[in-house]
Amino acid sequence: MKHILPILTLTTLAAAASAQSAGAAGLSYNRVGVNYNTDSAENGYSVSAEALIGSSNVWVGGSADLDNAGADSVSVGYLFKNVAAGIDATVAVSSNDTYGVILRRSLNEVVAGLEARFVYSQSTGGNSVDTLVYELAYNIGAKYQVAVSIADQDGSDNETSVSVRYNF
Repeated sequence: MKHILPILTLTTLAAAASAQSAGAAGLSYNRVGVNYNTDSAENGYSVSAEALIGSSNVWVGGSADLDNAGADSVSVGYLFKNVAAGIDATVAVSSNDTYGVILRRSLNEVVAGLEARFVYSQSTGGNSVDTLVYELAYNIGAKYQVAVSIADQDGSDNETSVSVRYNF
């Protein structure tokens, strides 16, 4: 019985150290990027930005297609950190009657600086479109990130993009 207090103290310190190290290696949600769609039919550049508002979990994001003005979007959502197995989940609504879920996870146990992202979105406007995005990204230091993503629209139209991002 007299060992319970030291055991609880050590357990609490270990949990705090684990949480602190997970936060240090956490995901950046404040970033801007330049993207290039590599597909021959839809190739072109776009810019994107996302950020958490203050110290809250309210997430805002947007993108502007530099070649197709109708493809611009603005999003707002709520970030749930560490939902399961180190995965952060964001539930968002966007312009053009679109809503979705973004799942992100750091893969530092595989390679330091590696992260994966999965996005499901559905546009409920005039023509309903389901989109799945699979992304693998690598953080170069704390400020820069390069990523490759594949967007699968309605299971038939795949688009590959390469992105360079700046975390602030």
